Amino acid sequence: MSLLSYRPRRLRRTESLRSMVQENQVTVNDLIYPVFVMQGENIKQEIPSMPDCYRFSLDLLLLELQEVFDLGINAIALFPLIEENKKDNEGRESYNPEGLVQRTVRTIKTEIPQITVITDIALDPYSIYGHDGIVKDGEILNDETVEILVKMALSHAEAGADMVAPSDMMDDGW
Repeated sequence: MSLLSYRPRRLRRTESLRSMVQENQVTVNDLIYPVFVMQGENIKQEIPSMPDCYRFSLDLLLLELQEVFDLGINAIALFPLIEENKKDNEGRESYNPEGLVQRTVRTIKTEIPQITVITDIALDPYSIYGHDGIVKDGEILNDETVEILVKMALSHAEAGADMVAPSDMMDDGW
């Protein structure tokens, strides 16, 4: 049984009051569209663990991004699928100036320069072990990994990335 027979909702009474006191308002300007890029041409491949999400070759990614931009979404987060033959324990491909991410960033910034490009800084896509760090004798080498992550971040910035987003777990995620 309620203690009050009448519960005044004074801050919900009118649209203007509700608008004034609302805590959050999400707009298209708050959105970051995740995009997944892979090597090749004319490829749109569904990601099995993420229904209705796709990996794109760069040519088709540009078409997707133009649609996204036309909808008013001005920022993307870029995630690569690195070919197995480009992976190693040190993640050298991650800072290759001609690597997949670097080429993708340069192309996006040339074709749709208004889009904010955010790149992921983590070693796992480039590692033969799938870890965020360099592995030696079953241990993660934190400091050596951080040096590689710095090279990666710098190469992404040099390619034109507007922002780098460290998602690795070295040094507690930087």
